[in-house]
Amino acid sequence: MSVRTRLSTVAAVALTTAVTAGAAALLAGCGPENPAGPSAAPPATAAPAGAGTAPAPSGTAAPATTAAAPAVNGTAGNHLTISNGTDHVLMNGTSVDFGTVVRDLAWSPDGAKAAFVDGAGNLMVANPDGSGRVLVARAPGGETWSHPTWQVSSVVPDVEVPLKNAIFFAAAKGGVSRLKGIAATAVDGTPEVLSLGTEEGPDIRPLPQTGNTWPSAAGPHGTAVYANSGTGEVYIRDDFLRQQGSSLLPGSQPALAPGGEDLVFVRSVGGHDHVFEGGVARRPAKDLTPGAATDFTEPAWSPDGRTLAVRAPDGIYTLPVDGSAAPVKISTYTGLPAYRP
Repeated sequence: MSVRTRLSTVAAVALTTAVTAGAAALLAGCGPENPAGPSAAPPATAAPAGAGTAPAPSGTAAPATTAAAPAVNGTAGNHLTISNGTDHVLMNGTSVDFGTVVRDLAWSPDGAKAAFVDGAGNLMVANPDGSGRVLVARAPGGETWSHPTWQVSSVVPDVEVPLKNAIFFAAAKGGVSRLKGIAATAVDGTPEVLSLGTEEGPDIRPLPQTGNTWPSAAGPHGTAVYANSGTGEVYIRDDFLRQQGSSLLPGSQPALAPGGEDLVFVRSVGGHDHVFEGGVARRPAKDLTPGAATDFTEPAWSPDGRTLAVRAPDGIYTLPVDGSAAPVKISTYTGLPAYRP
């Protein structure tokens, strides 16, 4: 049975849980994501609305007002989280201090755990408030890890397949990138290079084993997609009854929908990065940002599969998955968007 036939007949399962509100103050100005992982600075405090300086005495110059306008904060109540390579993660209308650098934050399908790369480049798992941090794996010297994603499968009646609870990520060393994986419950464990077996069929090309990056796993059967920097294509990695995969379409930065059947990805159009929506069954892709006058990148799905969050140079925007409305800025925090189920 082929990947597209099996996926089209399997019902998608979206796992959701409630979002826990943080107790920190609202962020004001926050800098762009910094791969070097700087230490987080305390959030700036803006003046209250309508506040200013007291009138200056007659004959003296009035002092300048220096308080910056607060950052747009649209994360309250919608499951959206934003990380930018500092200790602070914006979520549910607050700034949560994880106590360590947080890069490439990703949430488990039930929203109970966060996976990320810390300031030392290691793979970490923590609770949503940053507590209970566990070192899952330690990055070897000279190897850079990025973009972790959770592979979690659910029970399928009458089908005897082992349940999965793993974290995939990209590992680059000496200019060569490969996909690796490790059990999400590991403690100071050793990741292994992911198998990338080819789907059966006369027209299926061999899969590239290097240049792979940006993995995204979702759905009840451990399906994942990823991009290849050499071919400029998005690939599927099916891991249900047996592991197999194939090329899907041209693109980069893919994100698989919660049900595991639809995906979004990035393509360059007219000098800007646009976000497209497609499917693992290779249907024609649709440009969701046809009028983009800026770069929209790093798409993330909402838990209900109806909304996308995307990154732009001036902040985070959201738009409907069907492309029925233009992107709307939701935050001036320029980091990586992700949704916590």
